[in-house]
Amino acid sequence: MKKYDTETAGIRYENTVPAVFGRRLNRFVAEVRIEGKTERVHVKNTGRLRELLVPGAEVTLQRAGAPGRKTAYDLISVYRQGLGWVNIDSLVPNALMKQYLFTRDYDLVRPEYTYGDSRFDFYMERQGEKYLLEVKGCTLAADLEQGTGLFPDAPTERGVKHLEELAAAAKEGYHCAIAFVIQMNGIRRVLPNDETHPEFGQALHRAAKAGVRIYYFECRAEADSIRIIGVCPGGS
Repeated sequence: MKKYDTETAGIRYENTVPAVFGRRLNRFVAEVRIEGKTERVHVKNTGRLRELLVPGAEVTLQRAGAPGRKTAYDLISVYRQGLGWVNIDSLVPNALMKQYLFTRDYDLVRPEYTYGDSRFDFYMERQGEKYLLEVKGCTLAADLEQGTGLFPDAPTERGVKHLEELAAAAKEGYHCAIAFVIQMNGIRRVLPNDETHPEFGQALHRAAKAGVRIYYFECRAEADSIRIIGVCPGGS
């Protein structure tokens, strides 16, 4: 279970245990060592995470509360030298953003809103104005000195489609934005990962020209917690 900090948009995990990463068996399952014993755990992120999930890396697990599961733990964070703890829970960006939006004086905040052929993470209203927001989590660091990360870490046709739909909605009068929630320390800006998926960067540029706003949410990640510590607008 997670505890949600309603004042500062933060999450703290309960029932966590330290472990050492062994190997990833598939997108959803990995082997770790807990006090010398090998255990299979659920990976809460289907991204590649190749630079993070390396043999011998320190990781944090959370005991699963649901009975009858095949795995008793969820892998929620990884320690990387020079970067610190990186939260890899793919549910975290939307959970943090929901908390944040409820502090921003919107008249309505509705998760999972369908527009066109896409389902966006949030729809908001304020004084008759309509807003659409898509949220992306960033776990791939590019340049620690410059504080830049990259997105995506694997091709995402869904991400391109979201950007195209946001651009279309912006032309129809919606206030549209994409928010990159950075799930690691010291990274303040996210660049498109053109080497992995150049089409995403192209779509991001077109969306920005159409009026879609870009925001970067800087976070403080620890072994068992993460919280938003700053937000700044960006461009493409």
